Amino acid sequence: MSVMQPKVGLFITCLVDAMRPSIGFASIKLLEQAGCIVKVPRLQTCCGQPAYNLGDKKDTKELARKIIDLFADFDYLVVPSGSCAGMIRMHYPQLFADDPDMSLKAHHLAARTYELTTFLVDVCNFTNIDAHYTGIIGYHDSCAGLRELNVKKQPRQLLHRVKGCQFKPLSDAETCCGFGGTFCMKYADISNEMVAKKTACIRKSGVDTLVAGDLGCLLNIAGKLLREKSHIKCYHVAEIIAGNTGDIAPIGMSEHADH
Repeated sequence: MSVMQPKVGLFITCLVDAMRPSIGFASIKLLEQAGCIVKVPRLQTCCGQPAYNLGDKKDTKELARKIIDLFADFDYLVVPSGSCAGMIRMHYPQLFADDPDMSLKAHHLAARTYELTTFLVDVCNFTNIDAHYTGIIGYHDSCAGLRELNVKKQPRQLLHRVKGCQFKPLSDAETCCGFGGTFCMKYADISNEMVAKKTACIRKSGVDTLVAGDLGCLLNIAGKLLREKSHIKCYHVAEIIAGNTGDIAPIGMSEHADH
């Protein structure tokens, strides 16, 4: 008897779309390898998290309605970001608590929304990783992914299947990097102190590559490492486990950089 392939709607995220499309392509590659039919709705917009964090519920609801309608017919909504996945899965139902019709739709979408590595491991039982990476990898846990969605073992389980690399735990892997979306703009000095402590730990650990599941964290940490003239490379977990790092520069580095 044939098994139906799940129809997955991939939510790209604003940062991936604008700053690092290779994460989107790596996500598609992995989902297709896991046996999914993947579609990327062209009309998708921001999930509304920045507006939500600033207390602008009116605009947040408008954005959320678009996402809910756009992904209504998919079996799953998958996001290469714990932050955006957490917004849809945890906060959309709260956002429409006073609207019974939209609340039902929000809960229905939330129940089908997953962060990428969680979906690959917990839903697809994906183990067929044919990737190679030479380096010593440390993994940073993003706050939203870890604390809202319990994303912890899944990315590590996948990374351990990548050939050629060593995995080294970071002593402060669960400590915030100071990005926090609008936090890093509103409280720049505090954010800089936080990321400085993070990069000091990363450099002390002896890793040559930092991996994470949220591009916001990676841009923040990679930027600080570059300002410190560090040669530690930063990649999204999807890029590593998809085996795509040979075609792209590390996050934050010039395409012409020696890497």
